[in-house]
Amino acid sequence: MNKSVLFFLCVFCFRSIAQTIDISEARIYTSVTDKQVLRRSVEVLQQEVKKRSHLDWPLLTKLPSDGKPYVGIALESDLSGFPIRVREEIRKLPVINAEGFKLLVIPETKAVFVVGKDARGILYGVGRLLRKMEISHTLVSISDKLSMATSPKYPVRGHQLGYRPKTNAYDAFTVEQFDQYIRELALFGANSIEIMPPRTDDDATSRHMKLPAIKMIGEQARICKEYGLDVWMWYPNMGSNYTHPDSIQKELKERHEVFSSVSPLDHVFVPGGDPGDLEPDVLFAWLEKMSVVLKKYHPKAKIWVSPQVFRPTKKWFDAFFGHVNKNYPWFGGVVFGPWVKMPVQEIRRVVNANIPIRHYPDITHNYSAQYPVPHWDLAYAMTLGRESINPRPHDEKVIHNALDEYGVGSISYSEGTNDDVNKFVWSDQDWNPDTPVIETLRDYARLFFGPEYQESAAQALISLENNLKGPLLTNEGVARTLMQWQTIEEDASPELWQNPRFQMGLIRAYYDAYTRRRLLYETEVEQEAKDILGRIRSGSSLANIQRAKAALEKAWQWPILPEYRRKCFVLADSLYRSIGAQLTIAKHGAMSGRGNFLDNIDIPLNDAPYMLDQLTKIEKLSSESERLQKIDQLLRRTDPGPGGFYDHFGSPESWYRVVSDIPWEKDPGSLQSPRIGFGVGLVGEEWVDEIKATGFKGQVTPRVWMKQAKTLYDQPLKIAYTELDPQSSYRMKIAYTGRFRSRMKLTTDDGSVIHDFLQTGEQPLFEFDVPQKATADGKVTFIWNCGEGERGSQVTEIWLMKK
Repeated sequence: MNKSVLFFLCVFCFRSIAQTIDISEARIYTSVTDKQVLRRSVEVLQQEVKKRSHLDWPLLTKLPSDGKPYVGIALESDLSGFPIRVREEIRKLPVINAEGFKLLVIPETKAVFVVGKDARGILYGVGRLLRKMEISHTLVSISDKLSMATSPKYPVRGHQLGYRPKTNAYDAFTVEQFDQYIRELALFGANSIEIMPPRTDDDATSRHMKLPAIKMIGEQARICKEYGLDVWMWYPNMGSNYTHPDSIQKELKERHEVFSSVSPLDHVFVPGGDPGDLEPDVLFAWLEKMSVVLKKYHPKAKIWVSPQVFRPTKKWFDAFFGHVNKNYPWFGGVVFGPWVKMPVQEIRRVVNANIPIRHYPDITHNYSAQYPVPHWDLAYAMTLGRESINPRPHDEKVIHNALDEYGVGSISYSEGTNDDVNKFVWSDQDWNPDTPVIETLRDYARLFFGPEYQESAAQALISLENNLKGPLLTNEGVARTLMQWQTIEEDASPELWQNPRFQMGLIRAYYDAYTRRRLLYETEVEQEAKDILGRIRSGSSLANIQRAKAALEKAWQWPILPEYRRKCFVLADSLYRSIGAQLTIAKHGAMSGRGNFLDNIDIPLNDAPYMLDQLTKIEKLSSESERLQKIDQLLRRTDPGPGGFYDHFGSPESWYRVVSDIPWEKDPGSLQSPRIGFGVGLVGEEWVDEIKATGFKGQVTPRVWMKQAKTLYDQPLKIAYTELDPQSSYRMKIAYTGRFRSRMKLTTDDGSVIHDFLQTGEQPLFEFDVPQKATADGKVTFIWNCGEGERGSQVTEIWLMKK
């Protein structure tokens, strides 16, 4: 290649590379005069730039011609105020639809144009501009190649912001904080906010609330109106009776008070259950009466309903969808959310084509949820718990895109700020499911952390998600994740230190690293105790039991990394001050199981509680031979004997036996496939004591009983064994633990019945003979089925022992 050609190619490449242009001294001009169209869009642009740069961008009354930077804002239908060249360039961009916008940069004049299809399009165009600009203390710049035309794929895009004590931060928000948070969600394309009435399945008030709930929901609705967003209300049926006239009048009176206190109100979502289970005939008769009150205050509002019920039956569903398909004039559509038994694909088939389906995705919980973290490590389940700070950007995209085509969009189920990253990823996916996760995270980091952290913070958030994947014991990436966040921490400005989004990421990085180091330490401590017990000989049991107990107690007698632990509490205090996040019960006023994961920071991560309980009982035995026998049984608890098999189905090494025909990516809600479950589950449906793992009649249980394989509702759970001895007979011991107390039946693939329906939750261990014919070919598949209306099958351990 000759030098002249090479020179030409280099110049061409250089000119093609995007450059940034300085628009720090920009002004704003808009040809829109209708305040109902502009709403707060110009104000948002001015305020968000000033917050980050301290620069004032004034609003001009006419198009500038002095060659200095400016931002032009217009409706696509009226570009007459812009120069001819600008109009031509804007028209060259692809067609946009409702709520869409176009962005265009003219480098020569340092002019930026935001063109909306409608009022919302202008707001979302301003949002995308703010996401793409680099704004620092005294400099605002933007790529000279910025050019786009985009419209949302789905018409419903939003999040639930419930002002009630059960949330882990929202109940501490001020009006100003709700305004800012709603604004930020809108910057990423949200067009709907779902609020709640004062009475739900929760306390009426909390020590954190700045206003009574009835006043705050009025403020939330007002804020949405100012931004031009839709207002939804999640309104469960909390009354005790919906057939008696007196009870109905009492409920209607409450609806009058609530519906008259908010404006606007565009839709009301009434869950079929969780809470407020009602039979469909009663439910729809009540909704008919409620619709009259709703229409009085909000004539265009519609009522949406979910087939959400804990113990569903075919009769219930037939009646429910029979009502849905009657097309009541007040009926808006069907909501697909947590604890809806029927896959959304099936719902789409059974409801009339003109009836919309709205997704109600649970993006806030880690387990016992609609979309749990797949194959989550037990150490995380015990410490981070059900509702922790949980950025899951890539998981959220997979979950969204597996099911999005069956609905008109979504409004997420959120219990606070812990799922903050997930909200913004989900909104971007509702706008365009092809949006790469990293693009959203870079925008998020650039806007909320600062342009200097665009790449480091985006990658650090991905690393927090990666921390949650696979066995924690071998996840060496957890230490690297902490290093990433520490690098940001070392250079953090005072403003960043006060930034709750930075605080949330940093506390998770330290918490994860602390948890993994404890797991390594405590796993070794447990093995040390077992080694001591394994060396016991006749006459030495009592002394060695004491030594083993002392070894087990090392974890709390001589804890490791106290500086990491202190750091977590300091950051928890910072989050409480900045956004009212409640990470502990005693100090921060959290509700149990609702974001207070810091209370779990010292939970034992080994079997020390169980072993100490067993050793204390063994010590009390009077016979040395009996003590030795019990110690041997303790050490051999999982031994299936010669030629036998043992599996714990919460462990990755046993999961290959669990039959699954549908990958997680296709069925993230596991309505048609198995999932991992957590819980011991005798008293109620939650873990009785997470620290000691008690559950069955107060006894301290093995740690493995906290994690099991499970299916939901009447979906069969199948577990397959191969390489059995076809000449032998087997006896089967099973541990049935878990969150649900279900009636289950166990059969085999050849039709043999191992046991008929029995009630789990009464005792953990059962033993049965396996018919020899079931294993005569050297393999067998065990199949568990629940009775109709049950919540699911769950199996924790299996011993197959040769007889």
